Amino acid sequence: MASVTYDHVTKRFGDVVAVNNLDIQIEDKEFLVLVGPSGCGKSTALRCLAGLEDISEGKILIGDQVVNDVPPKDRDIAMVFQSYALYPHMSVYDNMAFGLKLRKTPKDEIKRRVEEAAQILGIQDLLERKPRQLSGGQRQRVAVGRAIVREPKVFLFDEPLSNLDAKLRVETRANISKLHQQLQTTFIYVTHDQTEAMTMASRIAVLESGILKQIDTPQNLYDHPDNLFVAGFIGSPAMNFFPATLQKSDGKLIIDADSFNLEIPENRKEAFQDHAGKAIIFGIRPEDIINPEFAPPGIIAQPVDTKVDITELMGNEIFLFLKTGEHEFVARVDPRTRATIGQDMQLLFNMENMHIFDRETERAIR
Repeated sequence: MASVTYDHVTKRFGDVVAVNNLDIQIEDKEFLVLVGPSGCGKSTALRCLAGLEDISEGKILIGDQVVNDVPPKDRDIAMVFQSYALYPHMSVYDNMAFGLKLRKTPKDEIKRRVEEAAQILGIQDLLERKPRQLSGGQRQRVAVGRAIVREPKVFLFDEPLSNLDAKLRVETRANISKLHQQLQTTFIYVTHDQTEAMTMASRIAVLESGILKQIDTPQNLYDHPDNLFVAGFIGSPAMNFFPATLQKSDGKLIIDADSFNLEIPENRKEAFQDHAGKAIIFGIRPEDIINPEFAPPGIIAQPVDTKVDITELMGNEIFLFLKTGEHEFVARVDPRTRATIGQDMQLLFNMENMHIFDRETERAIR
């Protein structure tokens, strides 16, 4: 078991900065997820930790040991890749045991570790099969099992669920979370899927263009994003954004978004007083746009007139794609809502859960 430290790590490929001054302390036994869009540097950061890429600046520590110059095989890590990379001519048992055989581990110890890992992953009945006889989900479990038998200090996962169908992804991510609980080892997991990140991580690090934008627990990232990028990336459907200005009027603080005006609740005014008269971005999540017929009691909400563009019935909820003036946005409303394309509809914005960002810096105003 070990902690992992990225100490101001930078990785360049020629003139391209793939990872820029990354500074993260990952605690022992933590499940940290690196998330961000394609090309943000998350896989490169993982490969630097694994020793598959040399770093340009900074230090990487596993426990108390600086591993910048330590060969990958001596870093006591195990990595699960997007591709299963199983040997097609070997049985499941031999695929899982191969790395241990190379290290000249005694046969009895290999047998113990492989059978123990197979039991944890529920593949004990597959040990004599070849990879071609397995489903995608089973192959992925074999690849994870090959990592488990090494009993490493740190597990690295590089988008391991990308090749699975939607149902299997849900099942496999639950299995990986259970695995973390059972093994009590440090997990570092890379994905572009923020749903995976939200459901699995103890903390999430959000990257953009090689830069760490915010690191926090899933709930804090969702409730209190530090900037426009994190606010738009975390949450599905994404947060709605409206260019606006803050105006003072008769002691009230008003969000003026041209096609609608919203009063900031009395209990939240203080944080925004200094930004009166300035350009802002107003943000609200789709689930905080509510059909008045089904509004929960006690919320502080403001009405907005909209026109329905598209409706998507999801069974347990309805997505409404809406327009107001020049603004297009999405609401996630109660499934009992009756809405038709082209209909004029007044909806409520839950102002207790609103977000306001400085338009120039894109930082959250709190």
